[in-house]
Amino acid sequence: MDTWAKHVGTDPGQTPAALGYRLPAEWEPHEATWIGWPHNLTDWPRKFAPIPWVYGEIVRKIAPGETVRILVNSKAHEEGARRILTRIGVDLARVEFFRFPTDRGWTRDFGPMFLKRSGPRPDVAILRGGFTGWAKYPNWHKDCQVPARAARALHRRLFEAKVKRRTFVLEGGSIDANGRGTLLTTEECLLDPITQVRNPGLSRKEVEAALQEFLGVTKVLWLGKGIAGDDTHGHVDDLGRFVGPRTMVLCQEKNPHDTNYRPLEENWERAQDMRLEDGSKLEVVPLPMPGPLYLDGQRLPASYANFYIANAAVLVPTFNDPQDRVALGTLAELFPDRPVVGIHAVDLVWGLGTLHCLTHEQPSG
Repeated sequence: MDTWAKHVGTDPGQTPAALGYRLPAEWEPHEATWIGWPHNLTDWPRKFAPIPWVYGEIVRKIAPGETVRILVNSKAHEEGARRILTRIGVDLARVEFFRFPTDRGWTRDFGPMFLKRSGPRPDVAILRGGFTGWAKYPNWHKDCQVPARAARALHRRLFEAKVKRRTFVLEGGSIDANGRGTLLTTEECLLDPITQVRNPGLSRKEVEAALQEFLGVTKVLWLGKGIAGDDTHGHVDDLGRFVGPRTMVLCQEKNPHDTNYRPLEENWERAQDMRLEDGSKLEVVPLPMPGPLYLDGQRLPASYANFYIANAAVLVPTFNDPQDRVALGTLAELFPDRPVVGIHAVDLVWGLGTLHCLTHEQPSG
């Protein structure tokens, strides 16, 4: 019997949590990292040319520790990616290509969200949360099919996240987990009733219940607003990230005249009272913000919190800024088991996202 099956989340006995699945922490061992090779010129208008090379550098740093699974639209698209990866010395034996058509390349938000079950029946399954172009853009219909395609290709069980017979919209960049039962998110993204509304009509209590059922968490921590320039309207992966079961980094802006100063201070104040799934106090480590970046008068969402934790390295976006080395040093102290590597992201952030937005981990299992 094919191990791929579908479970609709309207039956309480068939939700991932009820069946023993949970969302792993990003630092847990990976089988692979998924990434969508860039192709949509409108994501980086008039600045697309360097972007595939940045992707190549990301793959080069991830591949020594795990397989990199790359989404491509066609044979020609794959051949273009292979040429770049070959030129920069990537071992293509560490890369697998999947010809799944996509609208854009932000794999964190539409790609397969992997859940893990331990115990006597260990398993890795895929959760398909809804994706609607961040409740803003019309070109998302190909992207939202990727989790089901991945489940078929990998012969993995697929869970459909549904609440009140409607698909529950859940983007990967809107959440972060410690792997022990605590989830971090923001009110601006998941609870705003007016702007870029993900799940209209659902209360905070209903959203929390959905996160618990589909991700196997028992505690949801809420930050407030996201950073300036964030096209997603409050994704948490530009604000705060778990770096251990009891530790989170949280961005701070030191300039009181910067737009980000007040929202980040309010988030810092909230975090001081946060408790984890077992009731213990959360340790919060400050992460600096780079100086403001603009292009064509538009504020860009530059943030060191958009790092990605791979098996072989922690990849951190850098911005030719004096705070680059402070952020790299802070994260190096928190991840003594793997190198912390800066990836130049001044071009990349013109797409309104960087490293974490582009990647999605597949846990070992």
